[in-house]
Amino acid sequence: MYIAMNRFRVKAGMENEFETIWMNRERHLNEVPGYLEFKLLKGGEVKEGTEEDHTLYASHTIWESYDDFVAWTKSEAFRLAHKGAGDRKPIYVGGPHFEGFEVLLTESR
Repeated sequence: MYIAMNRFRVKAGMENEFETIWMNRERHLNEVPGYLEFKLLKGGEVKEGTEEDHTLYASHTIWESYDDFVAWTKSEAFRLAHKGAGDRKPIYVGGPHFEGFEVLLTESR
């Protein structure tokens, strides 16, 4: 199993716009073999007293394998899901930060 995450620093005051974009976008994940689950996570506010004030968010996908995730990143579904993403740069502090993890241990209730 593989978990892919992107962290986003959304400028203070732009949270509603960011959330609306994500709630309404077509993700196309169900079209891709190996996809298991998606979550959009909201963290806390970071107050620096500058233009860097932001709220932390993360997208979180779970895949059957690393190879399935890589296939997604090379697919037409990926291109469609990320269409127009560059137009939204003004709502971010910097770009997204990717983190990928191989699952070593899972414990369920």
